[in-house]
Amino acid sequence: MEYVIVEFPTDRLVYIDGEKDGTTNTLLKVDAGTHDFDLGPVENYRPGSRKVTLSGTSSIDPRIITFYRKDDE
Repeated sequence: MEYVIVEFPTDRLVYIDGEKDGTTNTLLKVDAGTHDFDLGPVENYRPGSRKVTLSGTSSIDPRIITFYRKDDE
């Protein structure tokens, strides 16, 4: 099991491999391997998605995946 925190300025649903799998700014458990992360519809964020390979994380040292508002240039 791997651990990630998907950061975004507000709380949003997090989609992992196209499935709803939690919310931003919280600790999420994910199987090891490569996964596609995005924040779903209302695409007011960038990048549009992130492909991330997860291994060697822990609950005290999770992988941080950051998305930004499109209007924060």
